[in-house]
Amino acid sequence: MVRGRTVWLAALAAFVLRFPGLLWPLRPDEAGFLLVAESWQPEPGSLYGHYWVDRPPPVIWLMQACDAIGGPYLHRLVGAVGCALLVLAAAAATRELARRAGVVDPRAVRRLSGWVAIGTAAMVGNAEIDPVAAKGELFGIPLVLASCWLSLRAVRRSSAVDAAWAGALAVCAIGFKQSILGGVVFGGVLLVGSALARHLPPRAALRCAAAAVAGGLVPVGVVVGWALAEGVRLRTLWYATVTFRSDASRVIATQDSSGAQARVWALVGVFVGAGMLFVVVALLARLPSLLRHDAVVAVAVTVSVGVDLVGVAVSGSYWTPYLFVPVPSLALALALVVTEEHLHRRRVPLALPTLAFAVGSCLLAISTWTVTWVHGRVPTELRTGEAIAAAARPGDRVLVYGGRADIQWASRASSPYPYLWSLPMRTLDPGLADLSDVLTGTDPPTWFVEASYINTWSELGTMPVEQSLIKKYEFVRTACDRYRVYHLNSVDDIDIDVDCSTPFRTIWGK
Repeated sequence: MVRGRTVWLAALAAFVLRFPGLLWPLRPDEAGFLLVAESWQPEPGSLYGHYWVDRPPPVIWLMQACDAIGGPYLHRLVGAVGCALLVLAAAAATRELARRAGVVDPRAVRRLSGWVAIGTAAMVGNAEIDPVAAKGELFGIPLVLASCWLSLRAVRRSSAVDAAWAGALAVCAIGFKQSILGGVVFGGVLLVGSALARHLPPRAALRCAAAAVAGGLVPVGVVVGWALAEGVRLRTLWYATVTFRSDASRVIATQDSSGAQARVWALVGVFVGAGMLFVVVALLARLPSLLRHDAVVAVAVTVSVGVDLVGVAVSGSYWTPYLFVPVPSLALALALVVTEEHLHRRRVPLALPTLAFAVGSCLLAISTWTVTWVHGRVPTELRTGEAIAAAARPGDRVLVYGGRADIQWASRASSPYPYLWSLPMRTLDPGLADLSDVLTGTDPPTWFVEASYINTWSELGTMPVEQSLIKKYEFVRTACDRYRVYHLNSVDDIDIDVDCSTPFRTIWGK
């Protein structure tokens, strides 16, 4: 029988399942965030100074703090702790939902919480999503689920304090990635629905709503206050964190999308393979019964799941880590399904087969990842950057074209070009005029790495860049048959020795 300790074991499992973070070097986003954090010098027209990234300050603050305290990989430990907290929050929310549904037996409540904790750990720990990198999605989702739990408790207790904390955590999650809206959506629908259904007296509903808004304004006020104190214009902050996404979406829609289309099918495959689709199917199958029993919470969870999945669908880039975002709402959906099936003693249960599939998929995925790592995997990007660092001279600068900040990080050199990611480059330098100016200026980068073909996204503006490479640079070699490396014309023979055969073992021994 599943007992209360199951929740803690599931939380421990979610923590341990992040162990691949000890076995692989920095991924591009992580490296980029750390580079931004290291060179952070806010200016009136630039949120971060030299480098440009479309993320709110909290995620860069966290990366900066982790790097200062424990080095460039400490944030992965924070991500692992976040996964454990996510599982604990899922169990706490399940207890609230079970109590709300009328489950009075403490043993039954513990059993239901244990099942949901196991399912949540299996989803967030599935290696098909991303068992290595820790970034905005992983930092934000524990806050979302904690916010949902506090929203449920606030409605039950008519507690303005719980509502304030729920609002604060929900908005804090958005500070790690703008698309993590689950806490705001769930809390808003739950509170409005509870007021309309008269589950809350009007005064209590208004008090909770005001407290939630006040709580949500606290993290907003912190970021805005910081920006004003640093002299950053608010329109600069607003563009980098909000409106840039609309400009980027138009760029994605108009440029070559073959890579994104290929990732769509990979994303769908992981969504099915991780068991997430079966949670959605189970929720929809039990939705009529859930609506009859408690329409408010059923609608709140369903809307949250829908908003999260739509956010993934309209992202335009379709990277698999986006699937971390719906985990909190899917955990709530799973909690509703297991509670409904407990109360109605269904002859054909949906929850347990769904759980079994999710757990089996998680174990298979992490086993496959581990076997692949044991057989040997070579981090080409790290080796390329290390080879450049070994051949470089003091003061050399490196420009990586195509959005591979992990090469930039490994080279231990700064870049004269502000765009470490391809999407900001394609959006803010569409004709590559800024890139051309950097290459033709009086102080061009010493090294140029063609991580993507110059004309990958557009022919516009590529001719001046190609001419600069021909006139001012000499081709060195193609690193591991992937990345073309150039060096400024020199009378000395320039070469790099790229290790394309030695596997990466740990973040300590490399």
